[in-house]
Amino acid sequence: MYRVYLCYLKVINLCEGIYQTKSMQYKGVLKKMKTEFSDTISYYLEMENDFLNLNQLLDRTIELQFESYQCMCCSKQKKIFRQGFCYECFYEQAQAGDWIMKPELSKAHLGIEDRDLTYEKAVQLQPHIVYLALSSEIKVGVTRKTQVPTRWIDQGASKALAILEVPNRYLAGIAEVALKDFVTDKTSWQKMLKNVVTAGDLQEKRNELKAHLPEEVLPYFLEDNSDVYDLNYPVLQYPEKIKSLNLVKAHSYQGVLKGVKGQYLLFEDGTVFNIRNNEGLVVSLQVS
Repeated sequence: MYRVYLCYLKVINLCEGIYQTKSMQYKGVLKKMKTEFSDTISYYLEMENDFLNLNQLLDRTIELQFESYQCMCCSKQKKIFRQGFCYECFYEQAQAGDWIMKPELSKAHLGIEDRDLTYEKAVQLQPHIVYLALSSEIKVGVTRKTQVPTRWIDQGASKALAILEVPNRYLAGIAEVALKDFVTDKTSWQKMLKNVVTAGDLQEKRNELKAHLPEEVLPYFLEDNSDVYDLNYPVLQYPEKIKSLNLVKAHSYQGVLKGVKGQYLLFEDGTVFNIRNNEGLVVSLQVS
């Protein structure tokens, strides 16, 4: 399936000449941009019947217009509450459980259900990575092993290093909690988008932090891992001042696309639009 998907994307890439000569309009529900790790990260935005290669749309004028809502879970046209879910789905569905944002609350390894034990076992009882990433400064985070390096790309990290590989989400969570006293678990998204990054040596910081890890995760410490990921984004111009676009309130916006980083579109006038935070919005998009 992955190979088929990439082949389809490459077919879309062949249409570059069309993009450059013709105004095109699309409509669809906003979803997290798909990414492809390479020397420069490639970004794809899924619309109803198309994947748009956003790298090819740099320096083009993009017009976004808010149309309606569609819950990412139940697909009903209901106002989005959080994470692409309507209010009911956010508080009922397993995909929005508290352990998603707070992995230390995971209980599937104990056989304890939060909302749906089958789903929770499938997600929680698989290898997880605790990592250090350099986005605005060195931060600690957790992701499923299958989400490397996607998770780091979505955060706009410029470098990343796995420091633990544990067998479940709970162990990753308690390791992250222990390290938060010594390194941040947040990204300053404004600094990340301005490309204001504090220098730091991830391997050196990993070695410093080992002493602060819980004893039960020490067997999973990746002491000899030297595989530091370098992540480069398709950005022609970083903003000096940032204006965050609230598309629901503004209803429409038009600007020249200058870059994509993390899950943000960066425009020439300093406007930034977070695709991930706007999942579930039905929008029309015109390229000219």
